[in-house]
Amino acid sequence: MTNRRRTRTVLKLLALVFALVTTAAGTATAAGTATAAGQSALLRFNHSYGVLDRETADAIEHSAYLQEFANFQVRTTTGAGGEKWTGRYLMGRETYLELFGVGDVPGKDGNLGSAGLGVSVERTGQLSSVIGRLPDFGVANPVKFLQTRDFGDGKPVPWFDAVFTTDQYDTFSAWGMEYRPEYFADPRSNTGPASCPGDVSRDRYLPDGYRDHLMRDVTGIRLGITARDLDSTLPLLRAGGMAVQTLPGGAVASDGMTTIRFDAVPVDQVGLRQVDLALNRPAGTRQVEQIGHSTLVVGPGAHARWTFGPRG
Repeated sequence: MTNRRRTRTVLKLLALVFALVTTAAGTATAAGTATAAGQSALLRFNHSYGVLDRETADAIEHSAYLQEFANFQVRTTTGAGGEKWTGRYLMGRETYLELFGVGDVPGKDGNLGSAGLGVSVERTGQLSSVIGRLPDFGVANPVKFLQTRDFGDGKPVPWFDAVFTTDQYDTFSAWGMEYRPEYFADPRSNTGPASCPGDVSRDRYLPDGYRDHLMRDVTGIRLGITARDLDSTLPLLRAGGMAVQTLPGGAVASDGMTTIRFDAVPVDQVGLRQVDLALNRPAGTRQVEQIGHSTLVVGPGAHARWTFGPRG
């Protein structure tokens, strides 16, 4: 085990002890009531994706600045049923961002403005608890799905279990997810050791490469989605224990670290709008990077904001 992995495991054990103490001291929250941010959420922001115009996607893929700014990679992944997608990934400590160009994802999910949100549990069995809560939030027949990953040998490896509130959506879908032990057991996954029994955390899943770059994590994201897609999304987040607040024209959800803002918009205005990022260290000066039809502003301080132009 590398020194980084040892340090990471110790930190996670300390975090687990703190969480147990905090939980014991806290009060239980009744189903259907928005929890204090991060107190008892089972689902946490894992990643979000957006489909951008081709010019912006290509600019992101070839940006020399992003190569230095984040643990950045471009890869084509083969999932369940042989479905393939090509994404540009900015990976942090516990969260990441997935960006596509038009057509990089099969079907309507590859259309301009399409987007998605993955929220995951940290311990084995917690997704079942979330699924058990869904009827309390009006979801009688959730859609369950097993995602696999083919590392190139034609033998799919179980990757994560997922649940959707519906299979009917306009341009945006959200899913709850729980990583599978078979994926962690495969050395090609480049994942870390478990810090405790049942550890399927985001921290274990993501590599340590973020330490060598400025970007640390996604702390905020803003998306334009249709009212129908918003209505399908909020029950999942509530069942997962996130703090959810409806607002005129949308909603805000938080897991205590990452805030997700949804704007309910007509279908011709949907898309990824803004991403807020925490940095590993403060940036001394304000730096502005124009990347296609998007603008990344880094610093001053330990934060950055990435805004995306209309529909990309």
